Amino acid sequence: MSSRRILREHGLRPKKSFGQNFLEDPRLCAQIAELAVPEAERGQGTVVELGAGLGALTEPLLARAARVVAVERDRDLVPLLGERFAEVEHLTIVEADAARLDIDAIFDEAPPPWVLAGNLPYQITGRLVERATQLAPRLARAVFMVQREVADRLVAEPGHKDYGMLTVFTQAAFSVRRALRVSAGAFHPAPKVDSAVVVLESRRPPFTEDEAFRDLVKAAFGQRRKTLKNALKRLDGARVAASAAAAGVDLDARAETLSVETFAAWAAAYRGAT
Repeated sequence: MSSRRILREHGLRPKKSFGQNFLEDPRLCAQIAELAVPEAERGQGTVVELGAGLGALTEPLLARAARVVAVERDRDLVPLLGERFAEVEHLTIVEADAARLDIDAIFDEAPPPWVLAGNLPYQITGRLVERATQLAPRLARAVFMVQREVADRLVAEPGHKDYGMLTVFTQAAFSVRRALRVSAGAFHPAPKVDSAVVVLESRRPPFTEDEAFRDLVKAAFGQRRKTLKNALKRLDGARVAASAAAAGVDLDARAETLSVETFAAWAAAYRGAT
């Protein structure tokens, strides 16, 4: 049954305040579920679905994972999920804001491998991707539907206009690829832009995203049109210069020219510089 019909039967409408755009394409949902739980892991692990909506993606996830935790903040939709999946024992429905949920606690009580999946609302996409990077050491992967412009930033390479702070922080934790391009017509209501499904495979080990790494990346991209020498003026100049020399970083370059690996090497030198 389509989301349009389900909402109409229950006297509900998509909520703009929640950024609700419900997936309508069963084939697409099956493809996303397969990306989240590949055939080699079928029947294993736990998927935490961020923003379950009406359960379009929840259903194929349940067919592949040993356990699914469906997170939904809209209290009007939670009972509909409960009704739809009333007989399913390996599903837990949680009414919560995904951006504030203690996902670590869920994983502590659930079988690995651990996966995040979901159609992310645009308003909190950045926060949820950031949360995923924090969880990366525990995750097998994250599979997210995001707006196309966000996907462009996540997969960007050095030197590209879309390459920025979000790119570096995400790629330090994950190997990122765009798996699917999705037209606006796959949703109800149709958004004004197209979307994409990105797969974030956790790095083993990830680059260290500590205070030194964050300070350098944030300062470098905070004034991205300036050279690194000028953009990093608020940091300790002697420490910046010494660590840049040790890592082979040209301070006359700009932030978008540095690879994630270079930022990691620079942060390691910065960490040890005095």
